[in-house]
Amino acid sequence: MERLNITVKGIVQGVGFRPFVYNLATRMGLKGHVTNTAAGVEIEVEGEQVEGFTERLRAEAPPLAKILGIEVSRLDCSGAAEFVIRESTDDGRYTLISPDISVCPDCLAELRDPHDRRYAYPFINCTNCGPRYSITLSVPYDRPNTTMRSFTMCPACEAEYRDPADRRFHAQPNACPVCGPAVSLVDAAGEMLGGGEPVAGAVRLLKEGKVLAIKGLGGFHLACDALNADAVATLRQRKRKNNKPFALMAPDLQTIGTFCHLTERDRELLLSEKRPIVLLRKKEDCSLPEAVSPQNNHIGFMLPYTPLHYLLFSSADASPGRPCFDALVMTSGNLAEEPLVRLNDEARAKLSGIADAFLMHDRDIFMRVDDTVMKVSQHRDGGVPSFIRRSRGYVPEPVALKDDGPDVMGCGADLKNTFCLTRGGYAIVSQHIGDMENYETLQFYEESLKNLKAVYRAEPVAIVHDLHPGYLSTRWALGQTQAELHALQHHYAHIGSVMAEKGITGKVIGIAFDGSGYGDDGSLWGGEFLIAGIDGFKRAGHIMPVPLPGGETAIREPWRTAISYLKAAAGDEAAHYCAEAGLVERYGETAVQNILKISDQRQFSPLSSGAGRLFDAAAALIGVCDRNTFEGEAAMALEAIAADGIGEQYPVDIRFSDLMLIDFSMTFFAMIKDLKNGLPKGVISAKFHNTVAAAAAHVAVKLSATYNIRKVALSGGVFQNSCLLGKVIENLRPEWLDLYINEIVPCNDAGISLGQAYIIRERIKAGIRK
Repeated sequence: MERLNITVKGIVQGVGFRPFVYNLATRMGLKGHVTNTAAGVEIEVEGEQVEGFTERLRAEAPPLAKILGIEVSRLDCSGAAEFVIRESTDDGRYTLISPDISVCPDCLAELRDPHDRRYAYPFINCTNCGPRYSITLSVPYDRPNTTMRSFTMCPACEAEYRDPADRRFHAQPNACPVCGPAVSLVDAAGEMLGGGEPVAGAVRLLKEGKVLAIKGLGGFHLACDALNADAVATLRQRKRKNNKPFALMAPDLQTIGTFCHLTERDRELLLSEKRPIVLLRKKEDCSLPEAVSPQNNHIGFMLPYTPLHYLLFSSADASPGRPCFDALVMTSGNLAEEPLVRLNDEARAKLSGIADAFLMHDRDIFMRVDDTVMKVSQHRDGGVPSFIRRSRGYVPEPVALKDDGPDVMGCGADLKNTFCLTRGGYAIVSQHIGDMENYETLQFYEESLKNLKAVYRAEPVAIVHDLHPGYLSTRWALGQTQAELHALQHHYAHIGSVMAEKGITGKVIGIAFDGSGYGDDGSLWGGEFLIAGIDGFKRAGHIMPVPLPGGETAIREPWRTAISYLKAAAGDEAAHYCAEAGLVERYGETAVQNILKISDQRQFSPLSSGAGRLFDAAAALIGVCDRNTFEGEAAMALEAIAADGIGEQYPVDIRFSDLMLIDFSMTFFAMIKDLKNGLPKGVISAKFHNTVAAAAAHVAVKLSATYNIRKVALSGGVFQNSCLLGKVIENLRPEWLDLYINEIVPCNDAGISLGQAYIIRERIKAGIRK
């Protein structure tokens, strides 16, 4: 006889772990108990087979569990008579919280079964699926600590909840039509619509071309019939007023396949229990309205992930064997640049100018969580998934770090903001917060921070912010007095995010390509080659800076940057080359001359080495996109037209010195020549991508030889461009360098917070003071 005390750490609460332990111990004839604690799951087992028990814990754990550590100690036998599940305890430690999970196949089958007591019930769930993070108020994860605490289970649900053999044993959101949340369809004034059948009423309104606000798992969506061109145009006019693509939801993979090309990896992502939006390439005969994804050859699709979503597609109004809709627009329910709306009253107040009706429910959302967006890049066999936005289904899953360390907070950047907390051996990156442009977003930032600090019992000893003095995240950090403050350069933090993911503490060659970030010298950086380590970085090279005529206006109007590149390349001959490129014909002699004049005036035209601005200029030069109605639009348009199978490059001047400079002047001259000769724009785009990729690889190889460093880390939002990323990797692969990219967090500014927190955490551990 032996008795063991076992503590299991990881994502082991809210995933059916205690019932699994109970049933495993019972099958093995062991006695003792299992309980949730603030540190994870604590188990005591006593009997003849205790050694085999710990092995089977790992091997047979529930599908949603993630065991990150098991601690075992031996105890004297106590003579326990049975194995029981004890009430949860809170001993002041912390555990990891499960993300929200899409409805499982078992629950979906019950949802569709007319004989099941939960038939067509929009909140069906079990221990293997349903809301988690979005409803968690505090830990341990028990019903009184969730927004389900206001719903008292009926006897039937209570019996399931107490039965260890039942799939809903200790499923905290467990409910049914008798005792659980309910759906309602209302207008902006709160008056009931739908004649007592809210889902059927919502379907009818959508079929009539109306726009609906639909409450989901982590907030509201704005929805319309994606094949109704008028409805899509109405939604775009009311909400977006730019060309940013809408996300779509389709009933199944087969339907998505009628609109877009699907790889096996795409299918796996779409079908996963996390249900992200996946960016897919449109088919040539795609029948969706152009307004869904203007001037873009990709569309973001997801599959239904809540029971309510499935009901919208399979309402009684549908034809036999056919869904109600082939696709619904499901875009974030918010006003421009504000956080996702999560409260019913807030939705009616803020979205009434956009939505014609509101499909809502009375289960509160505590933590708003936007949809995750991913894409599969084909630079490795089978494709590599990467994040554009990491949120629902993935947050708050931690990034595992090499070892324990101090609590540190990374505040993130201002665009695509996230924050990061390190705790013990983990880094917890927040859900997508958004662009830090207003008070509402700052409130969301602070409420999410308060929640994650409480859940993980984190008390940061250091707070890390960006160098940019104008960032709202920087100003917020400077107002904090409870921790030591550290400022970290933007692109160094980008590279730090890759180092954190891969557990790197030594030196790397960092290639950080993005739109812009505040440099050590106060100028705008963005095409950077760094020699980076935990103790600091050296700027070893960069793209040749050019003026941004009109500052922020040049970012919105890339044709200005194209003129600036020609001015930097041709000097007094710039007007001639502007005419050769057709810029004078497109924008007029006066406008071109004005841009040429102000490009010399630094107060109006700050210098920038941003790779994003380089791509903007190239897109505008060849007439692909001359205005960014949303961030990155021009670069996306340039990537979208790049022809396959083109190996040629343009000339580029790389000045090898202690600070290497990449000058693309000759590239732009050659592009103008190709334009005049009638070369297809897709070929010009491909040659441009080849040129930038080859130049980046040449510099990396030279730096590797100079500094004797073989690790190369690529990060920054420009590397969301799969064409560029693939070509850089293709160029570097024969050089036998060790290449690292972001795989757990986005390479865009959403990954900055992880890099900030990791670098300062490692410095504190190493006793480095800077």
